[in-house]
Amino acid sequence: MGDISRRKLITGGLAVAAGASGVAVAARLARRYGLIPPDSRGIYGPGETLTYAAQRLLGGHAMAREFTRKQISEKPFANEVDPLGPEFARLQLGGFADWRLVVDGMAARPTSFSVAEIKSFPVRSQITMIGCEEGWTYIAEWTGVPLSYILDRVGTLPQVRYVVYRSFQPDWWESIDMSDALHPQTLVAHGMNGAKLPVPFGGPLRLRVPRQLGYKSVKYITRLTVTDNLESFGKGVGGANAESGYAWYAGI
Repeated sequence: MGDISRRKLITGGLAVAAGASGVAVAARLARRYGLIPPDSRGIYGPGETLTYAAQRLLGGHAMAREFTRKQISEKPFANEVDPLGPEFARLQLGGFADWRLVVDGMAARPTSFSVAEIKSFPVRSQITMIGCEEGWTYIAEWTGVPLSYILDRVGTLPQVRYVVYRSFQPDWWESIDMSDALHPQTLVAHGMNGAKLPVPFGGPLRLRVPRQLGYKSVKYITRLTVTDNLESFGKGVGGANAESGYAWYAGI
């Protein structure tokens, strides 16, 4: 059976199952095809599974909308973060020369990159909207390195299914599947609106995931871990926000 026919069959089965017997049946069908998000347990699990599976089947390669320069927000909103502390201040004073992005896990060549090295890699810019679950949005130009390039540099192993990424703030972490990790719009961003990425917006490095809500675009990233399983990370639901009750998959 071809990929298109298989996709139609699975998608149709999900829709029928959801309509006839509810999301729990759809979740079982999604499980058959490996489309189970890490937060599939609990009362909202079947619904999360149906959302994730449907999105992956129907729009796995879709692009987030890109805008023109005239549409860039004049006053983008930098949501508040907890105090970053004296060590961050020291790094900032030194122009982030000592900042490192560690890439480890299931990789043939785990390593760490300086900000200067990240900026020497191939660059992509995009003008996309970032939206928060609290209701605010803004449009900005983001410049950075496709995450897929960094994963290729370290030799991500074929069995990898997720990328876990951590912030300088130790309790702030998230993860995405390989569909988003390898998507051309997913960036390790180091620039915004033609300048260096400002600290209030995540500088020196921020993961930008424009196909999901803003809380997946974690600021101040210091580590990427490639893995085939999320059970050993935190509470096993894929991120700090999922541990707080938000959906792991926050597609828009």
